[in-house]
Amino acid sequence: MKHPSSRAFFAYWDGRRGTSRAPDRSDIEPGAVRHLLPDMFVLAYDAEAAYPFRFVGTRVCALLGGDVKDTSFSARFAAEQRREVEEIIAAVAEEALPAVAGVTATSREGHLAHLELLLLPFSSRAHTPISLAGLLAPFEGVSGRLGELTLTSWRYLHREEGLLPRTIRKLAIARGFMVYEGLR
Repeated sequence: MKHPSSRAFFAYWDGRRGTSRAPDRSDIEPGAVRHLLPDMFVLAYDAEAAYPFRFVGTRVCALLGGDVKDTSFSARFAAEQRREVEEIIAAVAEEALPAVAGVTATSREGHLAHLELLLLPFSSRAHTPISLAGLLAPFEGVSGRLGELTLTSWRYLHREEGLLPRTIRKLAIARGFMVYEGLR
């Protein structure tokens, strides 16, 4: 992570999760990250609605052109990248794998803006909708609305563990000889 806001939010989230894969939503106290709230958002894990925003900080709203609550997060990205973004969201939500990404967008003035995107899972509870927290922070001063977002790089931030639940499901479904790189 390069952006100070991403590092601060991840450190807080990491402290709240302790030895768990992810903290519960109720473990996150907005007052403790008050200075980060303008760059933060919460997404519903709802593929049919293309992962709508449930909470959106004021700076994120300004970057995306107004109140974006209940609108699609993945639709903010270039059409050819939406599936990849949705796969990242699925891994964050289903496998409790935090992810960080580099993002670019063009401002109305035609300047290229560089941003950092952080996606953090919450632990899932029975009978509650799955959601995840995010942070979108520009590296330089950006004013006004940005165009569509473009993913430039991304990686998962995970602890050393055994097989993840999503990988186990894929292995259970697989038939015949298959090679999975990176599995021990």
